[in-house]
Amino acid sequence: MRKFSILIILLIITAVQEAPAQKRKADRAYAAFNAGEYYDAIDQFKGTYSKTKKTDKTTRTEIVFMIAECYRLINDPKNAETWYKLAVKSAYPRTDAQYWLAESLKKNGKYQLAIDEFKKYKQVAPSDSRADQEIRACELSLEWQRNPDAYKVDELKDLNSKESDFSPSYGRDDFGVIYFTSSRDDAAGNKTHGATGQGFTDIFESRIDKKSKWSTPVPVEGINSEFEDGTPFFVSDYKELYYTRCEAGKREKKGCVIMYSKKTGDTWSEPKNIGILPDSLVAAHPALTSDGTTLYFVSDMAGGYGGKDIWKATKSAGGDAWSKPVNLGPDINTNGNELFPFLREEGILYFSSDGLIGMGGLDIFKAIPQPDGSWVVTNMKFPINTSADDFGITFEKGNERGIFSSTRKGRGNDELYSFEFPPLKFNITGLVKDEKTGAAITGSTVRLIASDGSNLQAETGAGGDFKFGLKPDVDYIFLASKTGFLNGKEKETTKGQEKSRDFMVTILLTPIDKPIELPNIFYDFGKWDLRPESMVSLDKLVETLTDNANVTIELMSHTDSRDTEEYNYNLSQKRAQSVVQYLIDKGIEPERLSAKGYGESSPKVVDASIVAQSPFLRNGTALTEQYINTLSNEEQKEIAHQINRRTEFRVLRTDYVSPKK
Repeated sequence: MRKFSILIILLIITAVQEAPAQKRKADRAYAAFNAGEYYDAIDQFKGTYSKTKKTDKTTRTEIVFMIAECYRLINDPKNAETWYKLAVKSAYPRTDAQYWLAESLKKNGKYQLAIDEFKKYKQVAPSDSRADQEIRACELSLEWQRNPDAYKVDELKDLNSKESDFSPSYGRDDFGVIYFTSSRDDAAGNKTHGATGQGFTDIFESRIDKKSKWSTPVPVEGINSEFEDGTPFFVSDYKELYYTRCEAGKREKKGCVIMYSKKTGDTWSEPKNIGILPDSLVAAHPALTSDGTTLYFVSDMAGGYGGKDIWKATKSAGGDAWSKPVNLGPDINTNGNELFPFLREEGILYFSSDGLIGMGGLDIFKAIPQPDGSWVVTNMKFPINTSADDFGITFEKGNERGIFSSTRKGRGNDELYSFEFPPLKFNITGLVKDEKTGAAITGSTVRLIASDGSNLQAETGAGGDFKFGLKPDVDYIFLASKTGFLNGKEKETTKGQEKSRDFMVTILLTPIDKPIELPNIFYDFGKWDLRPESMVSLDKLVETLTDNANVTIELMSHTDSRDTEEYNYNLSQKRAQSVVQYLIDKGIEPERLSAKGYGESSPKVVDASIVAQSPFLRNGTALTEQYINTLSNEEQKEIAHQINRRTEFRVLRTDYVSPKK
């Protein structure tokens, strides 16, 4: 009994001692969190969680949420997903937990699960429009993964370390020198960042050798400091460098400034603050126009749209004083973060954002300036963007290749990747077939006529096939010909094609040994005026005659059997002549055309195509007046009469030469 009593007393004393200790640990955790030291706060919160009684569910759930928040803010979506999921499961009262669980799933590439969680969030926060945007983003991400752009992306293992490596910039006009930001071990800053658990960053340099291998990166002499240095940007002559320096210490926040240095020989001048903003504010991620007179940069200064925005300032050529910064506006900036601007030729801006519709965290966007001052912004899509953070892109001047940063390998660290849009390749494979029978036509000649002046020729093989290689941004005509057939053609274009592609085309040649019916040439009963719907077919005939300039034809018009033979002959002659006149009006030489009316003397013989449209007719039957009168109703009889009211043409000569030549 005595031992038991002593044990109870010891437990009470321990509990009394633990309570203030636990509170102190919690206070330290919240202090670290509020100071932005999220990496340190995780350990503090986990320690507090382990000491909190299981019966105190409210406190434990709050701590779970705070741990999830820390993981989110240090950009560790895998652990964030785990802890947000635990918070939601524990019925944490704030709807933020549900939203950030969905966001973490999205950043982990679990798009369908993210959609489900965003829908749950909509039920508890129906007025928050972010959910609809994020659901759409997940749907687009799945689509972009199924249909990726043609970019080829490769990890730059020569440059990457086990720490963060990001935000590259070419340091020479042959793109053989690269400057980038890194927190690797040999950086000058010897402090550890409480928000990331990594060392302070420096700017490193690497050079490429004749075997296209990057040298071991080394810190750039004369540029780095004990603070955080990074995000280099070169002006076009590669002798002026702008970059970011952030003075940060344990539990203290200071601003970021844009530094400038000029190169003389192999030596950089003493870096100086360009003074774009007061030191207490953030000015970071510089990017300049080629003439150096317009500076784009990132800041969270007042007057923005939320988070960090992209701003610009200008100065006169050769001057030092920058104008008052101007926000780039709502086409670019959102209530999220817009970061890492990069400028290309013609003022095209690339930047990263987590506020626009994207695949995960930060996505890379392309913004094209418009004459009215607005921007057309598009997502770079997969594989440039992924569910991870993708940012800090740089291009080789004049080329669609370069380097960017990404956390896509899932280790949480930023790494460098090369990208290249491979040259577009186009081919076309075609078949030449008999229009009537569908049989392949061997030995036909196919000419390629291109809008860039190219003119090639090929002969079809045993299967009626041909093949050509095509060029980007060109219109093509493929003209097929063979004795005994009218020439046929098809068109194709590579203009507007953003991906390599193999085209397929079939060219139909019409044999000239039998009359050729012109479809959809209609007349009202007893009239010879062409109905408007006839014009499409006749325009096609104009094109055929233009493509077959050596051909002369006879236009053959047929009527139904109603009225007298003389009347029908005169009517058909007028109908044939109306077609000829239409063709002449369209520029076809009169010498190539003759009109012949056949009246009711050549009733149409039903073929398979007619049966397909009018199953009540028998294949092989001539639509004579006697046969038509046997049909069961007036509607069927009228259809048969309409079939007889047709226009055909037959080829008379294939050796016509225009006197105009």
